[in-house]
Amino acid sequence: MKERGGAAGNNGRGGVRPPAVDERYSQWKHLVPILYDWLANHNLVWPSLSCRWGPQIEQATYKNRQRLYLSEQTDGSVPNTLVIANCEIVKPRVAAAEHISQFNEEARSPYVKKFKTIIHPGEVNRIRELPQNSNIVATHTDSPDVLIWDVESQPNRQVVLGATESRPDLILTGHQENAEFALATCRSEPFVLSGGKDKSVVFWNIQDHISTLATQPKTDGPGDKPTESNVVQARGVFHGHNDTVEDVQFCPSSAQEFCSVGDDSCLILWDARTGSFPVVKVEKAHNADLHCVDWNPSDDNLLLTGSADNTIRLFDRRNLTTNGVGSPIHIFENHNAAVLCVQWSPDKSSVFGSSAEDGVLNIWDHYKIGELSGPSSKSSQGLLFRHSGHRDKVVDFHWNAHDQWTMVSVSDNNASTGGGGTLQIWRMIDLIYRPHEEVITELGQFKSHLRTCSSEQNS
Repeated sequence: MKERGGAAGNNGRGGVRPPAVDERYSQWKHLVPILYDWLANHNLVWPSLSCRWGPQIEQATYKNRQRLYLSEQTDGSVPNTLVIANCEIVKPRVAAAEHISQFNEEARSPYVKKFKTIIHPGEVNRIRELPQNSNIVATHTDSPDVLIWDVESQPNRQVVLGATESRPDLILTGHQENAEFALATCRSEPFVLSGGKDKSVVFWNIQDHISTLATQPKTDGPGDKPTESNVVQARGVFHGHNDTVEDVQFCPSSAQEFCSVGDDSCLILWDARTGSFPVVKVEKAHNADLHCVDWNPSDDNLLLTGSADNTIRLFDRRNLTTNGVGSPIHIFENHNAAVLCVQWSPDKSSVFGSSAEDGVLNIWDHYKIGELSGPSSKSSQGLLFRHSGHRDKVVDFHWNAHDQWTMVSVSDNNASTGGGGTLQIWRMIDLIYRPHEEVITELGQFKSHLRTCSSEQNS
């Protein structure tokens, strides 16, 4: 894949949205009170190609407050930015159905408040938080370097034309060409992984640097004299792809093992302890470019990949290939366009999400494969929920580790409306994913309650 999105103004499809998208969206709006426990719709002035949850900062009776990281990818009239927002997360079964159904697509949600702005050197293509310290994030831009930011100690900046760029806390070097999308952090160690157009995967250890980030002086504007950012050299550079590396991911149980996918249709497994060449290489994991990969946090034998062939494939690393060709456990086939992002749920090991250029974010449960029968269900095997609230390609999403089943998703609406994007925070109604027996019992009690109310009114 050569391009996942662009700054406002790069209208690649002539600003025409297919009628089917409007029809689907209209149908979805009518079903919002039935399908969702909570929904917040936030119109963005500028597109954002990445969204990530940060730390939880406040807990209250009916809602919690949490950091959210996103970006503003502008047309050059003002600088590109990394945005730190505060979000109010309404707790389950608190929002009334009429409340969540009354939203305006062109309005900004009162649940999302901008807290701080960092003027970013170039566009922000990817944001990844450091699990050991979620105030530290890594960003990818259209350059060979990975930038590290301590977002709490960085000064808040005014976004005006000609403003000087904020100074990153660390600059990670090692790529020979631009590295735009493939970016990951390790959950057990302060390690960073990246892939780029130079067909390489690059590995850094920032252990010796993160403890001093908050104590470093920051520049606060054009009147301050900037100091040089610390530069961190790569610990390893790994070669095995024949085209751009589009995504990377650490193994959840080993900080030295990781995987990568690319435009060469390959899925590669690596082990930093054994050298800089592939441990396993699946030459044809899909029938087109691979855009994304994720490793199951509960079972490190399971990997997900998403591709320009519109499918998601589930692999078991104990049986990845047959004669170099991918041998997936299952192929998920409900998207109508290239899959851009896949991600396992942090709470339920069999559940994952996938988003695509068709404007849909699907939630799947691979344990439910085979439950449905008949020709109409073939392309929906394992499909649990279909979020159709976006009107253009869903470029990124993130499960909330602090609030089960709560998602943030972002779409780049530039191609369909000529600018901006849509950020949505949502949680499907729990009747969809709870055990069938519990749901039937609860609905039975509700039915009995309605009968009782009806009898009292008639007497």
